Amino acid sequence: MLPIIRFDQVSVTAHGKSILSDVSFALFAGEKAMLCGKSGSGKSSVLRTLLGLHPLKSGTVYFQEQPLTPESVQFIRSCTAYIGQEPILGAESVREALLLPFQFKTHRDHRPTQAQLTEVLQRLQLPEDILNRDSSRISGGEKQRIALARGLLLGKKLYLLDEVTSALDAESKQVVFDVFSDPQLTVLSVAHDPEWMERCGSVYELEAGRLTQVKRNGNS
Repeated sequence: MLPIIRFDQVSVTAHGKSILSDVSFALFAGEKAMLCGKSGSGKSSVLRTLLGLHPLKSGTVYFQEQPLTPESVQFIRSCTAYIGQEPILGAESVREALLLPFQFKTHRDHRPTQAQLTEVLQRLQLPEDILNRDSSRISGGEKQRIALARGLLLGKKLYLLDEVTSALDAESKQVVFDVFSDPQLTVLSVAHDPEWMERCGSVYELEAGRLTQVKRNGNS
């Protein structure tokens, strides 16, 4: 089986400073992988590099075995749901935020029904009346789950997560864990959560932009 994501001796420089050095790893379909390390070690830079936000100094990033190029990056982004610590929902109300991607031609024919909106909210243990709330008046943990709901409604299979459990209480965190236990979903995450680490098949530790340790767990 070929990997979905493969970094082959990737080095990245930003503002004259090396942020990734000779990083190599592979992520396969359905795998859950975690990037860990101290602040500034390069974890989030791996995610940004995959999304084409950092130009490569050397090495190659492959997505579905196709090299990352200025031409291919839009395809990678279209296949991926990126969820950060403080997601930008991009609309005034939660309902508008969930439906925002469906205004574009690519997704216009797949606009979710009210029943589908309700189902995904229930799955993430969010109340249905949150649809009418102002996006600026919901908590960080709720924003993360709304961003996840949007990814699920779009049918995304690859998720890039940046500390998404940090703002969640224990119950909400378990809900997110349950969603990502789906073997059809592939996850590359930046995290420090020991519970999430236990659920990841691979844990990559970075230090000063270098991959220093790889841990393989028995589960994925």
